[in-house]
Amino acid sequence: MNVRRHHISGIAVAAVTALGLGTLSACSTDSAAAGGTDKFDVVASFYPMAYLAEQIGGDHVKVTSLTEPGQEPHDLEISAQQRTQLEKSDAALYLKGLQPSVDEAVTQSGIKTKIDAATLTTMEEHGTEVGGHAAEHEEEEDHGHEEAGGKDPHIWLDPVKYAEVAEGVGKAFEKADPDNAADYKKNTADLVAKLGTLDTEFKNGLADTRTKVFITTHAAFGYLAERYGLTEEAISGLDPESEPSAARVKELEKMAKADGVTTVFYETLVSDKTAKTIAGDANLKTDVLDPIEGITEKSRGTDYFAVQRANLKALQTALGTE
Repeated sequence: MNVRRHHISGIAVAAVTALGLGTLSACSTDSAAAGGTDKFDVVASFYPMAYLAEQIGGDHVKVTSLTEPGQEPHDLEISAQQRTQLEKSDAALYLKGLQPSVDEAVTQSGIKTKIDAATLTTMEEHGTEVGGHAAEHEEEEDHGHEEAGGKDPHIWLDPVKYAEVAEGVGKAFEKADPDNAADYKKNTADLVAKLGTLDTEFKNGLADTRTKVFITTHAAFGYLAERYGLTEEAISGLDPESEPSAARVKELEKMAKADGVTTVFYETLVSDKTAKTIAGDANLKTDVLDPIEGITEKSRGTDYFAVQRANLKALQTALGTE
């Protein structure tokens, strides 16, 4: 991804080191660093990968996330302790292209099982406008988007793509830990079935809406928009903290009026200042659409499925469903 990255502060790095990278998993009460346990030790890059590992691995795995709850994943810089942790683990589960620091650390590590979620489904290039009528707009006029796009990593927000990744992770676990292969296979099938149900809920819930266009602070929901016939208009591109141009802001205000947009969505881990400024200028509402990059107290739900259903409800309200 050719987007601007921001390094976390030295204080944040120190905090991560001091905390020893608290695990997201409830599977183990062992507070020691990953590796050397009697479980299948998995280091996951951030929440969506850790959640897959926990759901598929069940009691057989000890999962540790490299990204702390509440930390913006794009900002992560790997510490020396985390590199050591990687070396001691049985598997690394990550999404290449989202966190360059993780990509480098995994590549350089001697870890036997490296699972790149980006290879388990198809990824596309997305810019600031994605989905339903994006192609029509491009034919009609040049929007002058500054964001050239790149391979969009936000595959987990599409339940169908997330299920494809889950199936690949399950097979990788089976191969790496054959003694527990039967359980991994069953857990994967259960998770894929739940994701199938979620897909149906989104499909039915968004089938009949007053408008198909929604505005977000950054282009995280392109796959979801394409899946369900919507158009995501992002204030900025794939980088959640990049600033939009004055031309882009003016364009969004014009588009909102033309397409009957009611809401500007912002997310939990990034400032809502830009969203509120644009919403105020265009007389629109604001609401949360969570990219589920991490679960915090501010999240509308305690796990992936709960937050996705909250996202669906927010979209239904904004788009207008009867």
